[in-house]
Amino acid sequence: MTKDTGNISHIIKKHLETALKDFGELTWAYVVLSKNDMSSIFGVTNYPGEWVKRYIENGLQYTDPVVITALNRLTPFLWHENFDQAEEFGITNGYTFVLHDYNNNLATLSFIITAERRAEITQTLPQNKGNISILLAAVHEIYLMLTSLSEKNTPYPQETPRFTDRENDILYWASVGKTYQETGMILGITMRTVKFHMSNIVKKLGVTNARHAIRLGMELQLIKPVNL
Repeated sequence: MTKDTGNISHIIKKHLETALKDFGELTWAYVVLSKNDMSSIFGVTNYPGEWVKRYIENGLQYTDPVVITALNRLTPFLWHENFDQAEEFGITNGYTFVLHDYNNNLATLSFIITAERRAEITQTLPQNKGNISILLAAVHEIYLMLTSLSEKNTPYPQETPRFTDRENDILYWASVGKTYQETGMILGITMRTVKFHMSNIVKKLGVTNARHAIRLGMELQLIKPVNL
């Protein structure tokens, strides 16, 4: 796992843990597969580590009945896993949410239904399927944004600053809630100049708008504190 992949995994895991905490202790897996090349797999999960290792090493995504079903579904579905190896880890029943994106990826968010909480989980997940489907879309949007940023910035040497000093100043003040007008007053520049630099920041990060740039700058700790 590269440093960038590890950072993306950490961000997504924190996001999911926070969003799912109201449902109690759940065993879940967020997985992204390229439909063009299913050897390309990304996952964040709290499934048993030994099972995850075995799954990846043996390329089980090619024959996983859950994946095969998800490739042909748009709506959430209940499943019974018929992998003997999965049963060894208590992974026999579950519920999976599905998303197909514009990059021809399959993204899933799956939950194990344990015997102890079967009645509760089989009631809770369908009742909240709208909210969980939106959660999957939101998490996957973050994944796409972060992987795009990682790919765009791979050629940059690690010691090379991502932003100019002025761009960093503007991103910093935006991250603490200052408007363009307030930032211009603080830095002694016009609001038009602030917008110009923010446009450059958005381009460098490969995102669509300033709000995304600010969020990414904070999540990836790219913003340096400003000395007053």
